[in-house]
Amino acid sequence: MQPTDTASGRRPRRPRRSDATRAAILEAARERFAADGYDRATIRAIARDAGIDPSMVMRYYGNKEGLFAAASEFDLRLPDPAAVPRGEVGAVLVGHFLERWEEDEALTALLRVGVTNAAGAERMRAVFQGQVGPVAAAVCPDPAQAGVRAALAASQILGMAVSRYVLRLPPAVGMSRAEVVAWLAPTVQRYLTAESP
Repeated sequence: MQPTDTASGRRPRRPRRSDATRAAILEAARERFAADGYDRATIRAIARDAGIDPSMVMRYYGNKEGLFAAASEFDLRLPDPAAVPRGEVGAVLVGHFLERWEEDEALTALLRVGVTNAAGAERMRAVFQGQVGPVAAAVCPDPAQAGVRAALAASQILGMAVSRYVLRLPPAVGMSRAEVVAWLAPTVQRYLTAESP
């Protein structure tokens, strides 16, 4: 007999097997895309990594593009700009992105795929436009320039991410997080909050 939830008198909901299968597929896909890139990753290899039949991947995600789109859904968990002092936005964003790159290999995988594949580039654009754009709009002096300012800030943040986490250039890798923030934050701050040149 299954235990019941004493508060509601109902049985606790067990995770559905399909939910566990989807989670296993997405985890395997993120790891495989990170290791092999979009073009070399195969449905068969991802299914093998997930311990399932390749037909299950196709059943849930249709094709490799559909799987990549699902595996590259990212919430950047950006800080609320209203909670950050205006003069610290650059430092907070750079520090936040460094933490995200370092804790989430899947985000690095998206970056790798984004620079080599059209589907990856489109996914990366959507993530940054949908999540960084609103932050720029909230802090810049002219919200009509939010797109330009977000693109400029992204050029610095993504440039460092490529140098540090993809190409692994020794000087970029060798810097401490505090050093990276000290170098990048003033530029990102200027891009987001300074008056137009």
